[in-house]
Amino acid sequence: MKIIDADAHVVESAHTWDYLEPSEKQYRPVSLESREEAGVKLQFWLIDGKVRGLRFPSFSAAELERRSQQAGRKFADNQEAREMGNVDLRIEYMDRTGVDIQVLHNTIFIESVTDRPAVEVALYQSWNRWLGDIWRQSNHRLRWSCMAPILSISDALDQIRWSKENGACAVLMRPVEGNRLLCDPYFYPIYDEASRVDMAIAVHIANGNKWLNDLYDHPVRAAAGLHRFRVPTVAAFNDVLLSEIHQVFPKLRWGFIEASSQWLPWVLHEAKNRFKTLGREWPENVAREYGMFVTCENSDDLPYIVQQGGEDCLVVGTDYCHTDTSSDIDAIKIFRDRTDLTPQVKEKILSDNARALYGL
Repeated sequence: MKIIDADAHVVESAHTWDYLEPSEKQYRPVSLESREEAGVKLQFWLIDGKVRGLRFPSFSAAELERRSQQAGRKFADNQEAREMGNVDLRIEYMDRTGVDIQVLHNTIFIESVTDRPAVEVALYQSWNRWLGDIWRQSNHRLRWSCMAPILSISDALDQIRWSKENGACAVLMRPVEGNRLLCDPYFYPIYDEASRVDMAIAVHIANGNKWLNDLYDHPVRAAAGLHRFRVPTVAAFNDVLLSEIHQVFPKLRWGFIEASSQWLPWVLHEAKNRFKTLGREWPENVAREYGMFVTCENSDDLPYIVQQGGEDCLVVGTDYCHTDTSSDIDAIKIFRDRTDLTPQVKEKILSDNARALYGL
């Protein structure tokens, strides 16, 4: 059985932008950070004259351990492995935990970084080249989801084609892209190209609408992430399921990443009722027929979710690199030790479903 970590990450560093073209150097992000207080440094990217994109705080070793103990989950603590300064360290971790392949997603682009096409094209291309280099260094064990610059569709298609040839297995899309939802026909050329080259669409928790991010950035910081990132991802699953996309692109696969799976029975129940109202036939197996997959977490009620949503739609990941509610670098080991799922179901979630999603 080939074990797939369906949700891992890279944390961007100054090296990420070394792949910019000489003519694009003016777009290079600048790293900023605050003074350390109580073991925490706030970190930011200055992009095109503005603080944009997502960057997690930096924690001292003691503070990271304290947070790990408090959350009851283990976080990645090696900066070189998180930032891919040493790819071998990431591979060593995978070998220790029995993971054959990690699928890497970005960190910085979980929020929008620019409104200008030229800047987006330059930064996305540099990021994709960086990941292609990582894939080669890893002997093809670190696969990844490419960034397609939606502000310039022709460049997006070029980046999808290049990324496919250099280790990418998915195209990353945010649940909200500017003022557009994912069922907007504006994105159909991207879906068509992804389908043509056999790449999935990875809808990772994110929000590409600055107004919504500002709205949800309220004083209750612990609650903000649910509204800003997770709720839009759940809504995107519903939007795609109810749209015409599956008829237009019948071979296209979708992964909804890092929003847990506890919501899945509710959304499927709602969609089934709406299909009936619309006079549409409900698929016997949504995952198999519509190619839709969801990452689960060990805190989810998985026996219930498997019963209600089926065993063909779930994958699992560690969220390696991050320190939020989905992060646990031991998640796959813990999942393998579960006794409330059959070995056959566990094999599907650990391997078969992720291979089907990402075409591995």
